[in-house]
Amino acid sequence: MSDKFTREMKIFEVLQKHSAAREVLAKYGMGCLGCMGATMESLESGAKMHGINLDALLADLNRLLEEKEA
Repeated sequence: MSDKFTREMKIFEVLQKHSAAREVLAKYGMGCLGCMGATMESLESGAKMHGINLDALLADLNRLLEEKEA
């Protein structure tokens, strides 16, 4: 896995990478985290489907990793 969250990561990988990722995704309206799409869809694809600004979502997710390191 990459050191950062990336647009290509599967939603399932995002959830495994950091426990607080679920709250960040929910904040952006991605509430279908338990659906089949979470295992197959990339973060980019999910963001497009939900009309979410991917850059803002990635920035918030990657902030989790920065806080974890601090």
